[in-house]
Amino acid sequence: MMSTAARMASSTASTTTPLRHTFERRAEDVKPLKSDINALIFDYLTTEGYPSAAAKFSKEANLRPQQEEESLRARRQIQHSIHSGNIQEAVEALNELEPQVLDSNPSLHFALLRLQLVELIRVCNATPGGKGDLTPALTFASTQLAPRAPTNDEFMEDLERTMALLVFPPDSLEPPLAALLRPELRRTVADRVNKAILTVQNARRDAAIRSLVRLRAWAEDTARQSKKDLPSHMELGLDGDEKGSSIENGHEPMIT
Repeated sequence: MMSTAARMASSTASTTTPLRHTFERRAEDVKPLKSDINALIFDYLTTEGYPSAAAKFSKEANLRPQQEEESLRARRQIQHSIHSGNIQEAVEALNELEPQVLDSNPSLHFALLRLQLVELIRVCNATPGGKGDLTPALTFASTQLAPRAPTNDEFMEDLERTMALLVFPPDSLEPPLAALLRPELRRTVADRVNKAILTVQNARRDAAIRSLVRLRAWAEDTARQSKKDLPSHMELGLDGDEKGSSIENGHEPMIT
């Protein structure tokens, strides 16, 4: 049988808090100012296009708006239209807000037109039996995309891949084709449009917190390459680290 001393030693060992790395203790001693945290949150809401949340947060935190609320709402509405598949509505709103965006960015313009073609094909495929009217999609492709495709090899490849959606049944598409019908394509185009608007408006394209995360990753990588004494695993301190979930895109519900 285990002696009393052995049992006590075993019990002590099982309840002892693991020793923390020196770096972790030093990091906990650094206390960021609440005003700095508020500024980062507000910057994220503004840059990523959450006008209502940004306005409410700025009042609660006594912060000064970075952009005109009207411009913020217009950007958010354009993103919402793209996420909903209403591409023509988004293009019209974009031309009204910043007409030079599409004039100066043929690649982005083609991406929006290609997405509009995808949405027309989606409507066609949604018809029972997949026997919807192909005319709107074919007409749009021939008048809007076909004249632009020969100017760029990537445009031509994108158009050919998109037109293949009309040939194969929606439920048996190869992965590259099936990806065109997933929400990720809408989000990607919406993000490109948002950044293009911010560029024209001489505003920063990415929220400051994204730059900080990239800087933090670079600093850790540099320190490890230099053989600095660091913990084997360093979390960012976001909810996603603990729950095993990925950080959502700025256009999806945020982790708060």
